[in-house]
Amino acid sequence: MVTIDPPTERTCERCGREDVWNADRQTWVIRTSDGEKRVGNPQCLHEWDINGAYSPVVES
Repeated sequence: MVTIDPPTERTCERCGREDVWNADRQTWVIRTSDGEKRVGNPQCLHEWDINGAYSPVVES
């Protein structure tokens, strides 16, 4: 059986912004750590750490 396991977090390799997947809202939201949002640089063209090496396909 094959299932899809999508990513639940991502980090920009350029500015360090961190996002997590919000299942209730069905969208990415900025991670909050110690009461501060991990926004990185708002003008950054984010390059997420999810790339061709990540495979959402899980075979069991």
